[in-house]
Amino acid sequence: MINFNGKLQSSTSLFLNHENRGLRYGDALFETLRVVNSKVFFWEEHYLRLMASMRILRMEIPMAFTMEYLEKEILKTIEANALGNKAVRVRLSVYREPGGLYLPESRGVEYIVETKPLESPFYTLNAEEYGVELFKDHWVNSGLLSTLKTSSRLVNILAGIYAEENGYDNTLLLNEKKNVIEAINGNVFLVKGNTIKTPPVNDGCINGILRKQLTKIISKLEGYALEEASISPFELQKADELFITNVITGIRPVTRYRKKQFHTEVSRDLLGKLNLQVRLGG
Repeated sequence: MINFNGKLQSSTSLFLNHENRGLRYGDALFETLRVVNSKVFFWEEHYLRLMASMRILRMEIPMAFTMEYLEKEILKTIEANALGNKAVRVRLSVYREPGGLYLPESRGVEYIVETKPLESPFYTLNAEEYGVELFKDHWVNSGLLSTLKTSSRLVNILAGIYAEENGYDNTLLLNEKKNVIEAINGNVFLVKGNTIKTPPVNDGCINGILRKQLTKIISKLEGYALEEASISPFELQKADELFITNVITGIRPVTRYRKKQFHTEVSRDLLGKLNLQVRLGG
């Protein structure tokens, strides 16, 4: 079952048409949520990011779009799929109402809630071999729009195809200044000594929810120094560790970049602290 504008429908039902603006123009946003035992992880942060993104895209925010309302609709959809006591991946998509060409006829929005079960209720560390490479065919322009989770993800799609065709598990995306900004599916953190570095949002990386949580955690730890600064591809060869973050997998260590092999000690340490924060309620 999916939730389309508050109404539960079969996932095989035909409820969208050719005028959908997300399909036509990528005029849509989405949030990917992790829900465990009907608790939405970092829900306030997701909600605030969605509201800020809708304002930036000049979408009209319905009066009903409160934190409480959207959370209720998310949990209703989870219950309809008999996943209330499970770990669940939720996609909340918001797109502008149909009509118009580049200039929309309406600023109003519609939404869809989709669910998919996850294997584990906890963030676990997968230390299996995981190799990455730079994706150089296209870059992400630094700027405000690149930080939003819009449905226009062509660079990510092409990077995923490139990774599959060339035997990599992921690729690292570059901006127009040739700095590393993120992976296909998450933010990037680089470890050198006791310094943990991640690209600043104004380099063009997604303003990730787990990125925000980890920067909070790291900034409070005495053993590490956090640095938000541009990352050159040349720094990858000198790093001790490299890992990718998102709210679904948590922390995914990279083990190999070209001939460089990475450790996973810091990833393990931070993952334990992240799970503790989740158990304590954020």
